Amino acid sequence: MRPSNVAQLEGDLWGHPKGLYICFGTELWERFSFYGMKYLLLLYLTKYHLFSDTAGLGVLGSYASLVYAMPVLGGLIADRFIGMRKAVTLGALLLVAGHLGMAYEGDAARQTAEGIERDQQALSIFYLSLALIVVGVGFLKPNISTVVGKLYAEDDPRRDAGFTIFYMGINIGAFTATLLCGWLGEVYGWSWGFGAAGIGMLLGLMLFQRGQKYLLGHGEPAEPEKLSQSLGVPGLSIERAIYLGTLLLVAVVWQLVQLTDTVGTLLHVLSLTVLAGLGWFLFFRCDKVERERMFVLIVLTLSTVIFWALFEQGAGSMTLYADRVTDKTLLGISFTAAQFGAANSFFIFSLAPLFALLWIRLARRGWEPSTPVKFSLGIAQAGLGFGALVYGAQFPDQAGLVSAWWLILAYLLHTTGELCLSPVGLSAVTKLAVPSVVGVMMGSWFLASAYSSYVAAQIATIAARPATEATLDRASALAGYTELFAQLLTIGLAGGAVLIVLSPILKRLMHGVR
Repeated sequence: MRPSNVAQLEGDLWGHPKGLYICFGTELWERFSFYGMKYLLLLYLTKYHLFSDTAGLGVLGSYASLVYAMPVLGGLIADRFIGMRKAVTLGALLLVAGHLGMAYEGDAARQTAEGIERDQQALSIFYLSLALIVVGVGFLKPNISTVVGKLYAEDDPRRDAGFTIFYMGINIGAFTATLLCGWLGEVYGWSWGFGAAGIGMLLGLMLFQRGQKYLLGHGEPAEPEKLSQSLGVPGLSIERAIYLGTLLLVAVVWQLVQLTDTVGTLLHVLSLTVLAGLGWFLFFRCDKVERERMFVLIVLTLSTVIFWALFEQGAGSMTLYADRVTDKTLLGISFTAAQFGAANSFFIFSLAPLFALLWIRLARRGWEPSTPVKFSLGIAQAGLGFGALVYGAQFPDQAGLVSAWWLILAYLLHTTGELCLSPVGLSAVTKLAVPSVVGVMMGSWFLASAYSSYVAAQIATIAARPATEATLDRASALAGYTELFAQLLTIGLAGGAVLIVLSPILKRLMHGVR
């Protein structure tokens, strides 16, 4: 390549490396595809395939927990073997296949004298599609972020701004997808909503492939010659074995998404094993300062299970609430139940700059809350979001429907809670963890997210419609959701209160880490 061409590729665009915008667009379309189907999933199962609420929530919980757990494995494979570029490409291909597979509806379920008749072939394709998406997210999501980081030198002052632009792509993709796919899926047909999500991911894959030259070789395997080494079987190199193993992993996940209890058991066992291992490490491998910092990190990680179990009601009980007992008209515009999930993304990119400015100004005056206090504020606000729904349920209209503004207020409070907790969470992992186990603690953080998604689905079954009843009158449904949300309000406020009481002790144990 001629020097002038190299200089052109390495040049900036709007003050940042050109490769940033390739990653921005790829992640935008990946999140478009992910959120495009997330808020449709439960509605599709309960309204088209006539799943009971409990069964539908079980599938949602299995899927969501596996989605959050899989990036740990995808990131490990990329780091050790195939590199970020190939991992992102592999993940994108799996996602395209998965989302387009979701577009196959098959025949709608029918209630007969013998029970419910479902299209088993369509459901089998549906579960396979979910498995492809789970594994695809595992390969793409952690590695596209890593590529962004490699575009900047460690001391580059533009680094934080670059990640801000990148994360803006995430929320733009989530916002537009939830509005568009949520509308297409419920108004024109489920295949339209899921198909649009697949087309979005295909556009992301095409962009990533065409923009390779702007990544300047970042994300390539650390030792590419290793990938071609034979494993002793004719034609089977390490790289081919990884791709074959990926297909086998898809087959395993295909079964797991249908086995909610098995997923729950695996999460219980894995979580207890990790806690036991960390306990051993704290007592036998850490000095006093390291031990106390690690203890704080474990407490904070465990507290996130409460927050995310409340927050992840968005795709579960809150979506069913919007569908069944909410007047879905806002400002004269009729929305679908799935579209209300867009409120979170809207509030994120509207309020994130304000929160960043708030923390900076408070820090200058010495008033910035400590990390444990921020966590407690986040958990409490998640609880207060359900308080808004409990209060609003007292004022249904003549048709028994609750104003959608109460749902919007709930999403607003959940989002402000997220902005207090989520941005500082991963930073706390890198600051508080002993350097030799940063990777383990990062994996534990994602494991907590996976576990909370499973817990969220189990909690939502409190308001589940009885399996023996095809419909439930609005008053009874509203009473069931109000009971659930009142319990979640209590859990959120109690969790936040406990953490705020412990925060002075936790701050002292952090030994100066902010």
